[in-house]
This record gives sequence, structure tokens and C-alpha cells, in this order.
Amino acid sequence: MELRKLLGVLWRRWPLVVIPFAIVLALGLVTYQRPSPAYNVGIRYTAGQVPDTGSVKEYEDDRYYPWLTSEYVVSGLKDWVKSGSFAQAVSDELNEQGIDVSAGAVQGSISSDSVRSVMLLSMTFGDRDTLAAMINAATKVLKEKNQEAFPFQGEAAVVVPIDQPVINQIPVGLRATLDLPIRLILALVAGLALAFFVEYLDPSVRTRHDLERVDILVIVEIPKHK
Repeated sequence: MELRKLLGVLWRRWPLVVIPFAIVLALGLVTYQRPSPAYNVGIRYTAGQVPDTGSVKEYEDDRYYPWLTSEYVVSGLKDWVKSGSFAQAVSDELNEQGIDVSAGAVQGSISSDSVRSVMLLSMTFGDRDTLAAMINAATKVLKEKNQEAFPFQGEAAVVVPIDQPVINQIPVGLRATLDLPIRLILALVAGLALAFFVEYLDPSVRTRHDLERVDILVIVEIPKHK
């Protein structure tokens, strides 16, 4: 189809192109909600057990086994902080401070990882002050209640935070930024497709070429303009 014909179709069917675009734009502006802020904080911890100085070590290196134990303890703590029991303990600690955060919300905010003897605990939440209380409660639970999850011969592991909690706001994601523009582009494409589809189904005769395509001889053509 020639460019002139394409432009002619768009000129005749422009409402079909504009209406879907306008509807999506209006709905997008009416229902628009600014993305809620989100904050993140992460702390690294080391952990281990106080060595038993009373035991007799004949073969092992005194430095090796404390480090190996530390790796095992950190690995266990990394898995524990993802569990429901840890989230419930943090939620209970927050409730004692008058802060209502459910165990499910706590568990959903947590991610963790470990490298050798260092564990990273990361938490994400929508309120800065509440997140500060959550990371402090999580640190307290890690330090004081780890023996409930890992009873190391009845002794608690020594958990030491090696960072100060620094809360940072998470930038708005690209998806939230481009959501409305993408929907407008799709609406425009749909409008164009609808316009050309209606033009394809329209049996009207507008030019001599429409008649010649069906083998009708045109004898005289009256020009539209003088």
C-alpha cells in the first residue's frame, strides 16, 4: 500500500486510532499512584563458639577448628534467619517495643547470604523507622536466642555485628517508570490495527483504483476539486 493511501486511511479512521489511546491515558492518569518508597539495610555478622579450653587437643591445630566451627555456625544462622521461627522471634521482640509487624512481613523482608565466616543479613521494608527497629530486633534475636534453633551443647553461639546499620532508600524500578508509556504505545498500536482492519472490511468505493481492482472500466472521473 502506498504511503498516500496509508495516510488517507489514517485521516479517515483517526477516531479509531485516538480513542483507545485516550481511554488508556485517562485511566492511567485517574488510577495513577506514586510508587511507595522502599528502604533497605544490611549488616554483616561473624559468629562462632567459645572454644573449650579444658579439652585435650593432641593432633588438631588450635587455630583451624575455631575457624571451621565459625563457618558451620554462620552457615546455620544464614538458614535460620530465613525461617518462620526466626521471623516470629523478631516479630515478638518488636511487639514488646510496641511495634506491630507480623512474622510474615518480617520473613518476607529478609534475605541472607554467607561467605566463609561472615553472614550478610539484608532487610527491606516500606518504612524507614520501622526498618531500623526491625534490624535492631533481628540483631538482638541473633545474639541472644540462637541457641533455641542451634543448641550447641546448650551454649549460645557468639554473634558479633561488624557493620553499623545504614538505611538506604531503594530507587523506583524501571518497570514502574515505564508502565504508563508502554500501555500508551500498546493502545496506539491497537488503534492503528483497528483502523486498518475496519478499512479492510469497508466495501465503500472512493477512487477509480477501487473499481479497476474488480475489473470495472472507468470512463469518466469527476475530480473532487476544481
